[in-house]
Amino acid sequence: MLRSRTAALLTAAATLALGAVALVSQPEPAAAHGAAMTPGSRTYLCWKDGLTGTGEIRPNNPACSAAVAQSGANSLYNWFSVLRSDAGGRTVGFIPDGKLCSGGNPGFAGYDLARTDWPLTHLTAGARLDFRYSNWAHHPGTFYFYVTKDSWSPTRPLAWGDLEEQPFLTVTNPPQRGAVGTNEGHYYFSGNLPSNKSGRHIIYSRWVRSDSQENFFGCSDVTFDGGNGEVTGIGSGQTTPPPSPTTPPPSPTTPPPSPTTPPPGGDCMAVYKVVSSWSGGFQGEVMIMNHSTRTYGGWTASWTLPSGQSISQVWNGTASTSGSTVTVTNAAYNGTIAPEGTTTFGFIASSSGASSLPTVTCTGR
Repeated sequence: MLRSRTAALLTAAATLALGAVALVSQPEPAAAHGAAMTPGSRTYLCWKDGLTGTGEIRPNNPACSAAVAQSGANSLYNWFSVLRSDAGGRTVGFIPDGKLCSGGNPGFAGYDLARTDWPLTHLTAGARLDFRYSNWAHHPGTFYFYVTKDSWSPTRPLAWGDLEEQPFLTVTNPPQRGAVGTNEGHYYFSGNLPSNKSGRHIIYSRWVRSDSQENFFGCSDVTFDGGNGEVTGIGSGQTTPPPSPTTPPPSPTTPPPSPTTPPPGGDCMAVYKVVSSWSGGFQGEVMIMNHSTRTYGGWTASWTLPSGQSISQVWNGTASTSGSTVTVTNAAYNGTIAPEGTTTFGFIASSSGASSLPTVTCTGR
C-alpha cells in the first residue's frame, strides 16, 4: 500500500511538473492585486468562509459554494484578483449588465449569481466607516464606491442601472499598512456611508489604476440595520466582530499622505495553494508573479513551515531548509519571468494535525 501511494504521488508530481513547464513557456498575465475587505467583497468573505486548517478552501456558505461550483476554488485562492487588464476606466457598455460583480472576468462569473444568502456586513446608514482594501500589489489610483438604489433586488444580477449615479465615496492614493502581498495588508481610509438607506444593498467598488489600463471590481453585500461592521453568513453561520478601528486617517476630501513605499522585492508576489490533502500530508503549489517592469532572470521564495510540517519533495524548483524556514529557488528552465508573467512550483509535505496557512515571500533577480 505504501508503494502504491508513493507511486501515485510521484506520477502526480511528474504530471504537474509537465503542466508547469507549459505554463512557463506561455506565461499568462498575473492576476493578484486587491479587493474590498471592509465591507468585505464576495470573494474576500467567501475566502474567509472556506478557510481550513490545511489551507484548502471549502466554503460553508451556500452562495459561496455555488460560486466555487461554477468558477472553481482558484477564484478564492485568488480572492484579490477580480480585474480587467484592459478596462482603462470604462464602465457602462464595457462591463455588461449582470456581470458587474465579476467585472466581466469569466474566472469569477460565479460571483455574479443573484442570491439572498451571500455573506453579509451589517452597517448603519450615514455612519462613518473605516474602509479597508487589500494591497496585495501596490498601485497608484482612485477608489470609487457606489450603493444600489432602493429599487434594487438581490433576486436579480446587478446592473449599472441598479446603482446610484454618483459614488458616495471617492479616494485617491490612500495610505496603507501591513505587508504588501499578504492576506492582511491593506489600504485604509474612512468615509460616510450613504444616508437614508435601509435593508439589503450592494456596495460596489471600482479601483482604477493611474499607471495602467488595469481596473478592479467587487460587490460587497450589506444590510443597513444599525450594525457596526459585523459579518454574518461565514463559517457555520457565526457572526464575526468588525475589525479593530484604525487610527483615523485624513478625510477623503483632504490630500492623504504619500502611500507607504513597498518593501524591497514587493513587485514579486507568491500565492500558496493546497491542491489536495490526505491523512498525514498534502500536495501544495506556489505561483510566483512578476509585477515589476523588468524581466526576472531568477527568483527565490521562502516561508516558515507551520509546526508539524516538513517538505519531502519539490518539483520545478530547488528547496533548502534551515530550521522551520524553507527556501525554494527556480529551476534552470523557469527562472525567466516576463513582466506580469507567472510560473509555478509544487511540493509534497507531511503534516501532523491542523496547521495554519503560511505567507510566502519572494524576490526576483
